[in-house]
Amino acid sequence: MKFDLWRVGIATLLAATSLAVVASAADKKNQAKSAPAETVDSGSFGVFVKGQRVATETFSIQQQTGSSTIKSQVKQTAGADAISQKSDLEITAAGELIRYEWSQSSGGSLTVAPNNEFLLEKITTPSSSKLIERPFLMPTTSAILDNNFFVHREVLIWRYLAAACRPEGGALKCQQDPGDFGVLVPQDENSEHVRMELVGKEKIQVRGTDRELMRLNLKGDDFDWALWVDEQDHFKLIRVAIPADNTEVVRD
Repeated sequence: MKFDLWRVGIATLLAATSLAVVASAADKKNQAKSAPAETVDSGSFGVFVKGQRVATETFSIQQQTGSSTIKSQVKQTAGADAISQKSDLEITAAGELIRYEWSQSSGGSLTVAPNNEFLLEKITTPSSSKLIERPFLMPTTSAILDNNFFVHREVLIWRYLAAACRPEGGALKCQQDPGDFGVLVPQDENSEHVRMELVGKEKIQVRGTDRELMRLNLKGDDFDWALWVDEQDHFKLIRVAIPADNTEVVRD
């Protein structure tokens, strides 16, 4: 099944099953030049620890024919030294990694790109300009879930729902079977398996307003998160709860 980020709304998910397989790399490049980028989602998330805002993530997701680009910047709003981080993730319409870049204002950067059939991470530290290479025996379809970038979680949700949801009787029916994903956390130089599961609709408060949202759980070896998306607005990520860290993430 072709994975297009913007095809997560009900109508577009219904149509996604009939889409063709991604074109060749040369064709995609030519098509991308002729088609303007479409903004799939943009905005910001506030990150709160024990009720105090400590960071803001500003993001955008854009799609062209054959590929999507997810850009994000995280800025600290607490502490004397305000450090910012930037990330730039580019994937094909089939969910394959084209390139990932990360950097921070205090120095240091990294890139991840396909190396034959697997992934290769290249790291530059603040104290040295010498590249450090870390190969990962992971397929190019592995998801990027880097630290501090919650928009990466939104992309993973969309990927899960695109596989779990099918048209039935003119409506969208989603299986509640969990989905397992191999993911790479570039800043940690680590790979792991995570599990996402659809819980169902819940009424919760978001910024003092009662809302009915769709809940999903995301679990890994050392974390357990709850995430809520708005199925009436293209399944955009609205809230994240991380109880173990007294942390809440809310869309502004």
